[in-house]
Amino acid sequence: MRVATRVLALLAALAVPAGLAAQESAPPAQPPAEAAPADAASQAGAQIDEILAGEEAVLAGGAYSYDPGNRRDPFKSLIVGQNRQAPRGPLPEGIAGLLIDEIDLTGIFKTSRGFVAQVVASNKGKSYLLREGDQLYDGDVVGIAQNEVVFKQIVNDPTVIKPFREVVKKLSP
Repeated sequence: MRVATRVLALLAALAVPAGLAAQESAPPAQPPAEAAPADAASQAGAQIDEILAGEEAVLAGGAYSYDPGNRRDPFKSLIVGQNRQAPRGPLPEGIAGLLIDEIDLTGIFKTSRGFVAQVVASNKGKSYLLREGDQLYDGDVVGIAQNEVVFKQIVNDPTVIKPFREVVKKLSP
């Protein structure tokens, strides 16, 4: 509505002086006098198109962008969960098909080669043994300590600086 009002005001402002100038400078029977209003109308049309293009860019969000940096984006809802991409197609079998968010740590064992973590996949109902360096579907195991396992989860969010985040799962007593 606001754009239409501006366009009408601009048309009225451009049409009145152009029409008066054409009537005063040339008699109505001469053909060159008709070319001047047509030229003024095309210039006015170009200006109107430019104004409308600017208004459309602002309304479409093309003229403004927000870079949150390291801060939380204030325009994203706190209630709605993170926008995670759902895995496409079936997940691979075994450890390579585990999602970090869907596993629960059930035990940690000390072996001669270091610590081994036992996890249960809640979506598959199976138990797996993880070692440092094992690759999961959305990340890998960074380290295993006596009471916790540290994962590096890959994050597909263009607003964060690091393309991953650390997830720590602690062993409950």
